[in-house]
Amino acid sequence: MSEAPHGAPIKTPGQLVAAIIASFAVPIVIIVLLVIYVDNSTRTGAGTDSLSEAEVTARIKPFAQVDIRDANAPRVYKSGEEVYKAVCSACHASGAAGAPKFTNAADWAPRIAQGFDTLLHTALTGKGAMPPRGGTSPDDYSDFEIARAVAYMANNSGGSFPEPAQPAAGAAAASGAAAAAPAGASDAGAAQAAAAMAAMASVPQAAAPAAGGTQSADASQAGKALYQQVCQACHAAGVLNAPKFGDKDAWAPRLKEPMDTVYNYALHGKGAMPPKGGSTASDADVKAAVDYMVSAVK
Repeated sequence: MSEAPHGAPIKTPGQLVAAIIASFAVPIVIIVLLVIYVDNSTRTGAGTDSLSEAEVTARIKPFAQVDIRDANAPRVYKSGEEVYKAVCSACHASGAAGAPKFTNAADWAPRIAQGFDTLLHTALTGKGAMPPRGGTSPDDYSDFEIARAVAYMANNSGGSFPEPAQPAAGAAAASGAAAAAPAGASDAGAAQAAAAMAAMASVPQAAAPAAGGTQSADASQAGKALYQQVCQACHAAGVLNAPKFGDKDAWAPRLKEPMDTVYNYALHGKGAMPPKGGSTASDADVKAAVDYMVSAVK
């Protein structure tokens, strides 16, 4: 029994030409379809958006910007959380450079034990790797906003400090507060308070040097000169709850605190007293004025 012979699939020259064309065309079509499929989604490589409108605008905008603000508009203070997120979190979120880590009670416990005033003084003047005010300026964040941030971090890390009192809106508001004295206050006392506020408002922007230029060389004389020029507006008569010059009873509770805390009050303000009594005297002269007043009750 013999098998039938096998026949070739291509029997004519036309079929051969068609087979050759198909062998080239089919792979090419498959490759084209794969390329279309892979490139179907839009992707941007590095530098492909460099000529976009937003990118061009960012490159050609002036380096310096003018921020116009209404000087008479009431200031809107930032919360402690806002200041923490904008400034303090750079180090305190991770505990970088030895900063006490946010919410870490063990890191904060010894610092909280020193008291809020010491914490605030450290934040304002700097310590170790931390620059004064976290590297900001008073134009960026006020002392009150820094105090809010300190309280926010401490209270979220085991502390229980009260919210810092918001400062009065300028000397006018302080004068208004003095005028709105409790019922029964004497007219003389109200007038005295108003006069003291007016004196603080008219304080020169720099303490005048003593005759002969010896003020900077003699700390006690510098302190006395600054007291007579600035501090006595309130401390001479004890108005606005200022401890009266030479009054041991008035100074006693204040002197129970460390001198750094007393200096901090004078440098950064407390209650109705503005920072440095409203002057721009140097820190050294302000401390000398404090020492001069303290020496009068010892």
